[in-house]
Amino acid sequence: MSSDLQQIRIGLTDSHPCSYLADRQERVAVALDPAMHCGSSYEVLLANGFRRSGDTIYKPHCDQCQSCQALRLSIPDFEPSRNQKRLLKKSAQYQWQLKERMDDNWFDLYVRYIESRHKSGSMYPPKKEEFAQFSKCNWLNTQFLHIYQEQQLVAIAVTDILSNSASAFYTFFEPEHSLSLGTLAVLFQAEYCIEQGKQWLYLGYQIDECPAMNYKVRFQRHQRLVNQRWQG
Repeated sequence: MSSDLQQIRIGLTDSHPCSYLADRQERVAVALDPAMHCGSSYEVLLANGFRRSGDTIYKPHCDQCQSCQALRLSIPDFEPSRNQKRLLKKSAQYQWQLKERMDDNWFDLYVRYIESRHKSGSMYPPKKEEFAQFSKCNWLNTQFLHIYQEQQLVAIAVTDILSNSASAFYTFFEPEHSLSLGTLAVLFQAEYCIEQGKQWLYLGYQIDECPAMNYKVRFQRHQRLVNQRWQG
């Protein structure tokens, strides 16, 4: 942890079954200082491996496991892969728009996504109030990147906007769509960061043993936080 974070108070949760690896236990460290609850401090915390859930800032702090590694994309060095360029070409008729609020029909899309992709997860059954508590943050500039195919909403990427970076918080999309909409959402978030002159796009935690996360490492150049040093 960088020197300007040495003095912050941290609380540890109890251990409980891991949400991603069936044979592991997980617990998190929670940043307790109210002074950390602002955009500038959170950007420093992101660079030190923290994330948020609602207003809560946390970081994995498991006793026997270090599989979770924060991952970020260096925007000035970003170069889409051959497959990603192919995806962008296929999506030429798609449009993205960043909005302060989600479209009125967002929940129907969210329900289809959760019921198809995450029926065994903690977000099932889908509830508006639970998603609001999970995604909203009172002290951050959180925007919603909408993706449209011929005026039809097909994906929303919840995106935290910071002075020098953006953070991909959560994405949901049409589950039976022919294109890789999760990958496309990251490409459009990167496009936004390029337009705005951002340095970093934070993509959350990478767990190599979790196949659903492996799309993240296909974005180049990405960096991983290993032993409190960014590598890549």
